[in-house]
Amino acid sequence: MGTARTLVTGSAGHLGEALMRVLRGSGEDAVGLDLKRTPFTDRVGSITERRFVRECIRNVDVVLHTATLHKPHIATHTRQAFIDTNITGTLTLLEEAVAAGAKSFVFTSSTSVFGHSLRPAEGEPARWITEELAAQPRNIYGVTKLAAEQLCELVHRKNALPCVVLRTSRFFPEEDDDRVARETYLADNLKVNEFLHRRADIADVASAHILAARKAPEIGFGRYIVSATTPFDRGDLQQLRSDPSSVVGRHVPEFESVYSQRGWTMPPGIERVYVNERARTALGWRPTYDFAYVMKLLGRSEDYRSALARSIGSKGYHAERFAEGPYPIEKSQI
Repeated sequence: MGTARTLVTGSAGHLGEALMRVLRGSGEDAVGLDLKRTPFTDRVGSITERRFVRECIRNVDVVLHTATLHKPHIATHTRQAFIDTNITGTLTLLEEAVAAGAKSFVFTSSTSVFGHSLRPAEGEPARWITEELAAQPRNIYGVTKLAAEQLCELVHRKNALPCVVLRTSRFFPEEDDDRVARETYLADNLKVNEFLHRRADIADVASAHILAARKAPEIGFGRYIVSATTPFDRGDLQQLRSDPSSVVGRHVPEFESVYSQRGWTMPPGIERVYVNERARTALGWRPTYDFAYVMKLLGRSEDYRSALARSIGSKGYHAERFAEGPYPIEKSQI
């Protein structure tokens, strides 16, 4: 980004910290904004406070907007809090970015916006998830992320602010919220399985954001799925529902020895596959951490996580601990 000044919202979070680490490590002028004071937070305050946002965004060229209430907060925060942070906060940033003459705005959305569209009916093949799939949010998190996406598009069309929306898949290192999954698989087994269809390493997610900021003036407005490159193709979708091991064995045969050595297993079925082709094409994004690469690392007894992921580590979702898992589950999340 050369001499561009970048504002990173949510700088105390996983992705915000990742972006601050990468930008600062590259000698970029980056300002971190968050409610929490951390080594990566320069301005402490809320994105819902317009005067504060206006001060933070002065002389900023690029906004990387990662701050959010997300799925782990559904049972601990009100719906109004989600609207205030995820919708009103995003609108405030967009409007102040326009007023400040920012050159690009990147919004971190989520594959959660697809919601009900992600699950195939009994007997149907796995879903091939591209940007064309209809968004049908299942909870307040998905609703507010989709609304924020639409605000990005609206402000782009009305004010010509270049906006790129990145629908990210899982990249957090925390334990899974699904109790059955936690009891069935070792934590690393579960996460590595997800690199097949719904996980990305945070280093790749960060690089997608930085590329999106550079490309935004050329793109104008765009939505892109950001997930590890899957080894599968459309011809695999039916078999993935009942026999993923055979499909994976065809594409990445070395997985069998890696999994055998660790006593790991594949899931009995895979329901959906996130497809990142549009992001790779439009952004020039080349994610490193896919399932095949992870197998090479594990085959050499190396850590499957990037150095950036290891540096950030686990943050947890809440200050308190919950007996039922990493965070309480509301019925709308199930």
